[in-house]
Amino acid sequence: MVKISFYNENSYEESIIELFETLGYNHYYGPDVERDYKNPLFMQDLENLYNINRNLDKNAVDKAIEVIQDFGIASLEDINNKFMSYLQNGVSVNYWQDGKEESTLVKLVDFDNLDSNLFSVINQWTVVDKETKIPDVVVFVNGMPLVVCELKSPSREDADTSYAYTQLKKYMQVIPVLFNYNAFCVMSDLSISKAGTITSTEDRFMEWKTTDGSYESTQWADFTTFFEGIFEKNRFLDILKNFIVYSNDSAKKIKILGAYHQYFAVNKAVKSTIQAIESDHKAGVFWHTQGSGKSLSMVFYVNKLQQELESPTFVVITDRNDLDDQLFSQFSKCSDFLRQTPKQATSMKNLKDLLNDRKANGIFFSTMHKFDDYDESLTDRDDVIVISDEAHRSQYGLEEKVDPKTGEIKIGAARRIRNALPNATYIGFTGTPISRSDKSTREVFGNYIDIYDMTQSVEDGATVPISYESRIAEIQLDEAILQKIDEKYWELREQAEEYNIERSKRELSKMESLLGAPEIIDDICRDIVQHYEDNRAYELTGKAMIVAYSRPIAIKMYKKILELRPDWDEKVKVVMSGSNKDPEEWHEIIGDKSYKKELENKFKDDEDPMKIAIVVDMWLTGFDVPSLATMYVYKPMKGHNLMQAIARVNRVFKGKEGGLIVDYIGIASELKKAMSEYTERDNKNYGDMDVDKKAYPKFREKLEVCRDLFHGFDYSKFFGESNLERSKVISDGVNFMEDITQKDRKKDYLKESLLLKKALSLCRSRANEEERFEAAFFEAVRTVLVKVSSKDTLTVPEINKQITELLNQSIKSTGVINVINVSDEVSLFDPEFLDRVRAMESKNLTISLLEKLLNDQINGYKRTNIVKSEEFSDLIKQTMNSYINGHITNDEVIEELIKIAKRLRDAHLEGEELGLTEEELAFYNAIALPENIHDFYDNETLIKITQELTESLRKNRTIDWQKKESSRANMRKIVKRLLKKYDYPPEDMDFALDKVIAQCELWVDEVA
Repeated sequence: MVKISFYNENSYEESIIELFETLGYNHYYGPDVERDYKNPLFMQDLENLYNINRNLDKNAVDKAIEVIQDFGIASLEDINNKFMSYLQNGVSVNYWQDGKEESTLVKLVDFDNLDSNLFSVINQWTVVDKETKIPDVVVFVNGMPLVVCELKSPSREDADTSYAYTQLKKYMQVIPVLFNYNAFCVMSDLSISKAGTITSTEDRFMEWKTTDGSYESTQWADFTTFFEGIFEKNRFLDILKNFIVYSNDSAKKIKILGAYHQYFAVNKAVKSTIQAIESDHKAGVFWHTQGSGKSLSMVFYVNKLQQELESPTFVVITDRNDLDDQLFSQFSKCSDFLRQTPKQATSMKNLKDLLNDRKANGIFFSTMHKFDDYDESLTDRDDVIVISDEAHRSQYGLEEKVDPKTGEIKIGAARRIRNALPNATYIGFTGTPISRSDKSTREVFGNYIDIYDMTQSVEDGATVPISYESRIAEIQLDEAILQKIDEKYWELREQAEEYNIERSKRELSKMESLLGAPEIIDDICRDIVQHYEDNRAYELTGKAMIVAYSRPIAIKMYKKILELRPDWDEKVKVVMSGSNKDPEEWHEIIGDKSYKKELENKFKDDEDPMKIAIVVDMWLTGFDVPSLATMYVYKPMKGHNLMQAIARVNRVFKGKEGGLIVDYIGIASELKKAMSEYTERDNKNYGDMDVDKKAYPKFREKLEVCRDLFHGFDYSKFFGESNLERSKVISDGVNFMEDITQKDRKKDYLKESLLLKKALSLCRSRANEEERFEAAFFEAVRTVLVKVSSKDTLTVPEINKQITELLNQSIKSTGVINVINVSDEVSLFDPEFLDRVRAMESKNLTISLLEKLLNDQINGYKRTNIVKSEEFSDLIKQTMNSYINGHITNDEVIEELIKIAKRLRDAHLEGEELGLTEEELAFYNAIALPENIHDFYDNETLIKITQELTESLRKNRTIDWQKKESSRANMRKIVKRLLKKYDYPPEDMDFALDKVIAQCELWVDEVA
């Protein structure tokens, strides 16, 4: 008979090894390497450090090797941070030479000479620390285990990249010594391959979708693109040196691996800058959509350029103090990586001093307004790089304007900067596109270097899409008046002429009176509170932002909301700039700089009771709270200001379908205008964000699909008042979907009901009460089905708890929902529980519950007891096959499964009766397997054989015998020799020996 070979985890592992070999990596099989398993370094390749540091004294290299093997006692993040500094910059050592202490820098990697380094890939690399583990594939450079790859079988539905992520996190806990040297981790199951760092959450592991920087055909990037994209030797070293950074603050360390779009764009920007220095000093514009890591791209750019240009000086310019603080904060957190401490200029004199106190290096931050009345040159140096954040015409015009009253010439902002830094090279970073009519920005910076648009960002999972909902009609505001206000506001705001300032103030005060009228503020705040409570309070962490028209209106909204909800004093806060002229009562509300920092930390803390921030201008750009999903807008905005503001809700967060903008001022037309400047595919995909046209129709569509999948099932009682009836309908609905003859229906339902849930998260306020109730039913059934089908151990009360919470949120139910009628922790071996399960009316659900509980137990046996696992697996298969083929009824299959449960319970007790441990019982079961074995041996002899066998195996265990064939052969020899002593097995029972050997190998593998 031909044995069928499936493409499993081992096959995929071999494919990856082969791929690495084509990239020029040496391959070793872990069990064949003689080594100390407590040391994760590959000492054979580590010897190469002497080669790449051949100009240094051997004692210096000895000392460096000693340093990287003894990090002392510290957290994994601290040790890894220290190692990454050694890897990227070398190890500074003191050593003795000729009786004198010397110091030098020892390189761990030769980043200048690729071929000087040794690149190796090793599969099945055993590591002993708190436990013994064997990662699938480890990538080494010069003997250091820089990348751990966890692979999962492409043919197993229950072992995907999420399972690989869980294993990687487990490894970090039990074999942390391996991750001391980790640059990043990889998880792959053929269809999905992602990379992340030791601090990355699963949703921050990202794909690598190109090998040349092209954004074409990236939607279905395959595993070869991923591995070739990252591990081509030149690119791999570049990533290790320049695109892995620790962002450190007092609270925590976050290790970041640059995404593929950052890697290629930064390298383009570096090349473009070098060319610009030799030509027109216009390095170009770096357009990466908001939320895609623009600030970190700047950090990577500065780091790499200061190496390429031998220490240039950078001046980073923003247009507001809070943006300056935010960007400066990001650079400061990465100061170790940048190998220098950034500084904020307090004035133009201070900036001039900073620039002229040095001939190289320096990262200095300044705001636009500091240049307003400055007309001198700060420095004539030509190695200064000016980085402009959000490079747009309104901030960087080159034109001069004349005041018709005074004849005074007003110089454009960009011209003033050019005059101050005449020989500098300029680059613009922006999260929004430059207007097609904006020639000034191109005059200053040049053309686009790289475009990473909204569509690409969402496709890559770097951001989530944004939806828009208008509430103007709900509060009965006159949209025509709002439109006029909007137009006037921007007409006046964009005119910088002096003679319009006073007119602007008069007009704006009129708008303030209209938009701040008590009755309007009352209506808007009531609607926001209701909308939030009904639709957004339970969305993710409940974080929301209210954008107010002005500072006085922000205070009015704050007071009104607290009047409506007095217990929200911790939930809602105002975040805006203060002034000495503010009314005294504002001071406590606004607070000082340290109070604003405290509010920032509270809003970024998902567990903190502060859920709603009322803002005016602060926090609308460069401020990231990933779980923030809702923004209420009561302020006219347009163009890039509008797009930057709404991007606060596009950050990635687990379970986040998208961000929602709720409009109270009429920004729909401005959204469309702003989107017209985006790429053609952005316009096609996101040009219309209206929930009424996108999310709500999608919700209705999925609602209809779920109805069709429940065709023939009556769930009308779910809409009644009785919690008991509702519980029964959910349980019966699960029972309906658990029909074993309709497996495709259940599979389709799980997929479609999840899409229904996601769509509803964006348009809940648009769905009517009946639709929301119906969606709540479908989601309740889905939740139970997922739990029952989950590979995790089932806790029935947890199902009931989740359903109760779900229904409380969805339909404001106040009673307790007990779907499966179990209130305490359950055990499969509890007779009372089995009786309750037997009494359940939903027979399909009962069968699924019992089958899952039994399989959970048997899966435990599979790891320790080969005989019992096979015996009970066969029993379940036979029983379920009889049921599927119609040979037994629902009631009969339940009784059979309960009998198996009881037999399982008895099997657990068997060891106690025989005086055997659990592992001894497994060997006893294997030895006593032959049907008539007791004709040859009494029970005492079988127990004696068992105990001797267990003890012998324990004594002769070697750490890698489950992988190394010579060790396995030795183990089999030990077993056969011991059994021969008792003339086991009897004649014609060779199969019994095979079973005992199989159990021994299983035990060895599990121990290891």
